[in-house]
Amino acid sequence: MTKTALISVSNKEGVIDFAKELAGLGYKIMSTGGTAEILKKNGIPVTSVSNYTGQQEILDGRVKTLHPKIFGGILASNSKNHIMELKRQKIERISLVVVNLYPFQETIEKKADLREVLENIDIGGHSLIRAAAKNYKETAVVVEPSDYAQVIDKIKKGNLDEKARSELATKAFLHTARYDTIISRYFSDSFLDAKFPDILNFTFKKIQDLRYGENPHQSGAFYKTFFINETCISTANQIHGKQLSYNNILDANDAFELIKEFDEPTAAVIKHTNPSGVASAVKISGAYKKAYETDSLSAFGSIVALNRNCDIETARLIESLFVEIIICPKFEKDALEILNKKKNIRLLETGKIIKNKDGYDIRSVNGGLLVQKMEECKITKKDLKVVTKRNPSEKEIEDMIFSWKVNKHTKSNSIIFAKDKITVGIGAGQMSRVDAVKLAIMKSGERCKNSAMSSDAYFPFRDGVDEAAKAGVTAIIQPGGSIRDDEVIKAADEHKIAMVFTGIRLFRH
Repeated sequence: MTKTALISVSNKEGVIDFAKELAGLGYKIMSTGGTAEILKKNGIPVTSVSNYTGQQEILDGRVKTLHPKIFGGILASNSKNHIMELKRQKIERISLVVVNLYPFQETIEKKADLREVLENIDIGGHSLIRAAAKNYKETAVVVEPSDYAQVIDKIKKGNLDEKARSELATKAFLHTARYDTIISRYFSDSFLDAKFPDILNFTFKKIQDLRYGENPHQSGAFYKTFFINETCISTANQIHGKQLSYNNILDANDAFELIKEFDEPTAAVIKHTNPSGVASAVKISGAYKKAYETDSLSAFGSIVALNRNCDIETARLIESLFVEIIICPKFEKDALEILNKKKNIRLLETGKIIKNKDGYDIRSVNGGLLVQKMEECKITKKDLKVVTKRNPSEKEIEDMIFSWKVNKHTKSNSIIFAKDKITVGIGAGQMSRVDAVKLAIMKSGERCKNSAMSSDAYFPFRDGVDEAAKAGVTAIIQPGGSIRDDEVIKAADEHKIAMVFTGIRLFRH
């Protein structure tokens, strides 16, 4: 008995060869619009859906396949009643549905106007896919061109069985769910006033399976969101080295997001999502050298992020060190020749750095999600409120703002000491603020003398300021807002430290 395949695709990739194979295997091919035209031009016999149904396409092509003769042929089971109904209605059974949807995502990515966006919401194709997937026991559905070859192979071998059809149906439902999610997000962002709608849908596509998760006993995978409008770890291209691990991706993400804060050449050295050193300089090689020297012991097995191309001078500095990953816009040819000799180092290129903070920051908790807006947070000299008797010098302001930017990307409670736009001491992830100060002092040694200090939140007591004064800190930047602010300011005045308030807390959990 001749089988019928309905083919109606927006993405024409591979469809001609696929249809030729089907025709050669005895399939009758039914199609619509542009798909029918391209198949006919390539000598493939095609029956138009309009000729079969007796109903012409209407409403400028908005209605093509929405007809009982089409959906009856797709949805019929093998029951006696359904078979009799098909005969009475002169409906052909459709055993294969090959459909992919209008390019809605591509349309919104190019900032099309609303009219074009609405015309790219697929109705008929969406309905065909869902109908075929629902009736997968009788009807196979194909939505991905990458599946064409294996479908042909299974048909030839006679094993396009129920298991294979169920797998194709699963892909189909994932395909339509993703499509609907992108549409719902577009409508939510365009027409709802609320930042956080009552129902918030997300869709992610797998980039790769991981060897394991955070620990070897956990499995893991890496997914990216459907629409990325900035340069980030999810858009980076790995050009060398062994596969990234779960922790590699977390560290590389935090390292790269940190260096995106800076316009001048800046390097960050990251361990366990915290910076061990950050520096800005005239050249990227100088920035890396100074960042590494902040805490060279902790930099063993680190992740390095650069906001400039990795040049030969930087590559030579890294050549003899144990570095897990370098992520940067591009690796220059001479640098790549050096680094490619290191078999295990992972090299990630991001391309030109584009920053955008319009999206959501998502954190999982057991049974749910925490969601917040990724709103840009910046300060300049004019945003600083001097609260002490002494005003900071221009150099101290420069170092305070530098340390504040690093503080944004360091786990709380955190303290950053910086001098000459170089981190000289970092106290991260401490339960008490004074201990974060002490840790930063311990890490910096004598280098913290005449440095600026940033605190991610206010000082609950004056002890943190007293400890910083002993170490030689001359300027402090902090949010303010403690019930003991007067006591803290008094301590700064006693030590002749300049202190400024930002009014912006930088908690990072």
